[in-house]
Amino acid sequence: MPFSPEAARAHRAGLGLTPKQVAEGMAAHGVRLLAGHVLAWENGDLRPGEAEFVALARALWCPADQLMGGRPVSLRDHRLARELSPDLVAERVGVPLPAYRQAELTGHWDGDPDQTHALAQVLGLRLTELIEATGRGEALDRLLRQCVGSRWQPHLRPLAHLVPVPEADLAAVLPVLHQEHHVPSHWGATAQPRTPTPPLTPRFWHLLSTHNPAIPV
Repeated sequence: MPFSPEAARAHRAGLGLTPKQVAEGMAAHGVRLLAGHVLAWENGDLRPGEAEFVALARALWCPADQLMGGRPVSLRDHRLARELSPDLVAERVGVPLPAYRQAELTGHWDGDPDQTHALAQVLGLRLTELIEATGRGEALDRLLRQCVGSRWQPHLRPLAHLVPVPEADLAAVLPVLHQEHHVPSHWGATAQPRTPTPPLTPRFWHLLSTHNPAIPV
């Protein structure tokens, strides 16, 4: 879990609180510890655990992700940024708790399209964040290369399993992507100068965004 000692110190100073007052504020959220712990976090000597991290954010009256020192990346980061417990996420997504814990541990998600859609909703993920957090980036890149390297139609369903949007949206995007990036390789084809094309995956996201999917890109 990322944690920024500087951000914690800056938020406390901005509120004019002492470490003791922060500790007292955390106690109101169920976490009891000494002011020395707060100072140790701010100095980088210790790192808070999950419950301590959430209680600290609440005591400092700031969104949890502001104490991370950067944007959330992993499933665990996004869950903590929304101050949710693993069991609550698992229940709302509709997966067993051990399966969700394993996904956080490994960085790979095996849920079906409905569960993946629910995961994005529960954690407030954009599609690009979802693919990154669930370890599906390489699989997406590979599928898109296959789509433009040959016929795109056979790859529609696997892509819809990977990216939780209607197949109709993907079926509108893939022909455009194929036309822009496909290089003819049949016998007798003459190579023609091609207009430079944008990188494949960013272009896919841009085209998909024009269809306003339920989960924003």
